[in-house]
Amino acid sequence: MQKIARLLQVTALAIPPMAMIAELSGNIKAGKMLSFLFVSACLFGIGYLLQQYTNPKL
Repeated sequence: MQKIARLLQVTALAIPPMAMIAELSGNIKAGKMLSFLFVSACLFGIGYLLQQYTNPKL
């Protein structure tokens, strides 16, 4: 479960640069880039919560 949480976080950190590059090259519009950034933030949050859930601090 911990590895899945880390994978979600790493994936979420990889999405924004790719979305920015795609927007700057003209492949997508700014609205689409913002939706990718929103999805990225959600994935990172889910990964963080999953990590906290599987490794609670005592």
